[in-house]
Amino acid sequence: MNDEQLLRFSRQIMLPDFDIVGQERLLDAKILLIGLGGLGSPIAMYLAAAGVGEMVLVDDDQVDASNLQRQIAHREKDVGINKAQSAAKIVKDLNSNTRVTVIERRLKSTALTSQIDYVDLVIDATDNFDSRYLINRLCWQTNTPLVSGAAIRWEGQISVFDPTNAGSPCYQCLYPETDATNDGTALNCSENGVIAPLVGIIGSCQALEAIKYLAGVGSSLVGFTLFFDGKYMEWRRLKLSKAKECPICS
Repeated sequence: MNDEQLLRFSRQIMLPDFDIVGQERLLDAKILLIGLGGLGSPIAMYLAAAGVGEMVLVDDDQVDASNLQRQIAHREKDVGINKAQSAAKIVKDLNSNTRVTVIERRLKSTALTSQIDYVDLVIDATDNFDSRYLINRLCWQTNTPLVSGAAIRWEGQISVFDPTNAGSPCYQCLYPETDATNDGTALNCSENGVIAPLVGIIGSCQALEAIKYLAGVGSSLVGFTLFFDGKYMEWRRLKLSKAKECPICS
């Protein structure tokens, strides 16, 4: 690192368990962030600010006026612009040294596999089960760690799934595909609503888990799911085990 970087990231470097080694790992890291809405906005901003070296931003949606209530990477002037493109601008404003690749389309299996294979970590900030299942399956196939989050109404959750850890469950252990499609849990913000700061809380936690994993600091949420109830300000940490008959990771 040069003197400018040492000064810029000094508040992280002074943490004894982070130090220069942790910062250098962030500077060398490549991350794939899928979804630049409510969760993806704070994730992209905090990872750029923290010094992540390279980010691939993927979103096929455009900024809508109704997004501005919670998707803080976007501004009024960005309405009608692709979300990944809009988020890339604020990432570069925060850290001009972060290398950014923008993908403005929904990636099919082969193209997504190629992108996942390129990076060190994937962050799922999507809002639908089809995308989450596909991302989970491809991360498992490529042995790529995955940070997953979701937020709706007043509640959110965060998990980390790591195919390189023999004991790690996967996303489909948490939500078996039959359950998700049949029990009405496939909720979205446009139909059910979401309180604005909730996505910031969950997205920030996803960014923190990503930073910890990349820097090799602390313990991750592998094997656990963290649930948050914003209405009553309650956190619950639940153990998550491999499902014996999971078609992805068992």
